[in-house]
Amino acid sequence: MQIERVLVAEDEPLVRDFMVETLIRLGCDVTQAGNGTEACKIIADSPAFDMVLTDIHMEGADGLEVLTKAKEHSASTLVVLCTAHATLETAIEAMRLGAFDYLTKPVLPNRIEVLLTKAAEFRSLVEENRFYRRTAVRPEDGFEDLVGRSDAMKDVFRLVDKVAASSATILITGESGTGKELIARALHQRSPRATKPFIRVNCAALPETLLESELFGHERGAFTGALERRPGRFELAHTGTLLLDEISETSLALQSKLLRVLQEREFERVGGSKTVKVDVRVICTSNRDLAKHVKEGKFREDLFYRLNVVPVALPALRSRGGDVLLLADYFLRRYAERHRRPLPVMSQEVRGLLSGYEWPGNVRELENTIERAVLLNEGNILSASSIGIGIANVAKAPAAGLPETTVIAAPNAESTDDAVSSLADVERKVILKTLRQTNGNRTKASRLLGISVRTLYTKLREYQSSEHAQEIPEEAMA
Repeated sequence: MQIERVLVAEDEPLVRDFMVETLIRLGCDVTQAGNGTEACKIIADSPAFDMVLTDIHMEGADGLEVLTKAKEHSASTLVVLCTAHATLETAIEAMRLGAFDYLTKPVLPNRIEVLLTKAAEFRSLVEENRFYRRTAVRPEDGFEDLVGRSDAMKDVFRLVDKVAASSATILITGESGTGKELIARALHQRSPRATKPFIRVNCAALPETLLESELFGHERGAFTGALERRPGRFELAHTGTLLLDEISETSLALQSKLLRVLQEREFERVGGSKTVKVDVRVICTSNRDLAKHVKEGKFREDLFYRLNVVPVALPALRSRGGDVLLLADYFLRRYAERHRRPLPVMSQEVRGLLSGYEWPGNVRELENTIERAVLLNEGNILSASSIGIGIANVAKAPAAGLPETTVIAAPNAESTDDAVSSLADVERKVILKTLRQTNGNRTKASRLLGISVRTLYTKLREYQSSEHAQEIPEEAMA
């Protein structure tokens, strides 16, 4: 993140002119003040400066007053104090008040250049930390490793190894829940940029106007609420990797701006005119057919070809064969350890249920199912009932040559009607048990059950009007 706007406060004209000329030569937009009082007025009447270089001993307000005024105006402004008479006491007081650095005169040009580089790195680190705090991802929200032995996944792993070291743009496609972000992280971690930032933005989660600001940043006053300049995700990802998740959800207007960044590696912040240059490796994901979107006029053809330099297609879990049980074992160990539960053994019945299910939610659905099973299971054997809604007693897809669906019935079920009845009982018991474990918190329960809060509430209303009303925790209907 560059240091662009600098205020120089110095009462010695020759020294001030030298510092201003040096900063301009290094690409800064410089404002100058002849004393501390003038500097304080400029600070109060101007947008926040990236840096203030101020002499300590000046007429009117001294350097420490300029420092205090600058930090009050904007906490992100970096203030550097300069003096020909450095003392330990003054240095300590300057740092206590929030000075970024402390220079002794005469200040040489190379010292100013080093200072700008140090300041830019510091501001980038601060902004990255702010970003990660705003978008902190808990370990349970994602996968910790790549798991798979099927031929389809081996092909993906080989492709990742081939292209990870390059800076080529990658387009990862696949159904929701197949692990597209995990592959993106693997590409970053195996690249020369592994120690640099990995920044993600969900294009589907933000409206167009906000998404543009998130991607490119904005200047102070660009819109209502823009109280100071803010860097965008492209700047935060400088020298690293930027993941544009669900790129298909961007508007045509924003797509043209993305095309320019990918081609020229430069852009302007919202409300600004200064061109910002970045070095970013871009990875995009989509659960839609972008080629079809191009034909329908919903996605720019030139941007599609710019993104589709290296396409990586992730297979659906239902087409990965034995990976289902491999992943189930992996998640079983993981969540048993995380929730401090005994590691249960999967019976052949449960393995058959897991293998026979279609998994429309892919790996994400399997992960949630196993976590729920770990929390709900009783005993050392993983029971079919703990597997939960939509899995136990599920209808398997017909094998080749079979005209009708085969229903996996509950134990000892004598007919299809019995199987349906058993499924309703299992569903109700799992829902109510989960609600009791979450103290009636419908949001937490719905996440564990893998269903929406609305669906859960509908089920509860059904139970409330039946003979099972007394089984519902009171808190769940509050």
